[in-house]
Formats: sequence, structure tokens, C-alpha cells
Amino acid sequence: MKGRHNRHRAIEQIIQSNRITSQDALLEHLTGMGFSVTQATLSRDLRHLKVRKVSEGPGGYHYTLPGEESRRELEGNYIQDFLRGFVSLEFSANIGVVRTLTGHANSVALALDRLSLTEILGTIAGDDTVLMVLREGVGPGDMKRKLREKFPDLED
Repeated sequence: MKGRHNRHRAIEQIIQSNRITSQDALLEHLTGMGFSVTQATLSRDLRHLKVRKVSEGPGGYHYTLPGEESRRELEGNYIQDFLRGFVSLEFSANIGVVRTLTGHANSVALALDRLSLTEILGTIAGDDTVLMVLREGVGPGDMKRKLREKFPDLED
């Protein structure tokens, strides 16, 4: 089974290289690349990647990815959301605990999820705490370095 990150990269590659007019056509391409995915999962993936259908006039519609400028703008928004709520970070093995300002945990967790940091398996948000589960083999030092790449002003 191939992971979500790999599937997202494959979807982007397929849409960039082909004129995809339907989810069925996209599913065929993904299946040909060895991915097993349901229609519901594909719909979520397209939403996550901000894929849109654009009109070709009388020729119908096709899928397109957001432009690089739009992607950078979204990433900048997520970075600001993270920094706005971040208080501290601690680790125990492959679990990270992000302390946030009260009421900011959801936006911080969403930012971590949307920034597609492959080192993070998933997040769970409370009111002022985010539980961050790291992938096997990713240590606290690795994660801190990765977070500092995204958030240069990060203090722990």
C-alpha cells in the first residue's frame, strides 16, 4: 500500500502531464501506477490539493492544480497560523506535544497537517495542546530541524 503523500505527488504528476476530465480517468491513471484508492478518498485528495475543474469552453472541463504563487500564499497563511498560536514543543520518543495559546490548537494542528510534513503521521488537537505523532524512524532532533526549515523563528 502506498502512502497518502506518495498518492498526492502522483495525482499532481498525472494532472500536470495529462488532460484529466473526470475522477474516473484519474482513478485509472492511479490504478495503473499501483495505487488502490476509493472515489471518496480521491475526492478528499483533490480537495486537499486544491484541485479545480476549469472550463475549456465547448470542449468541456479538465482538472488543474493551483498555481505556485497560490500555493506559496496558502503555505504562508498556514505558517502564520502556526506561529500565531505556538507556545512550546516537547518530545517523548515519536510523540511531540505542541503547547499553544488557549483556543489555537486546532489552527496549529491544521497548519501542521496542511504543510504536508512527511515526518508527521498525524495530529490531534485539544484546546491548548496538539499531539503530534511522528513516523517510525523520525526522532525529535529530525523533527525540530524540519520545523525550523518551515518556521525559522521557531523557539522551543
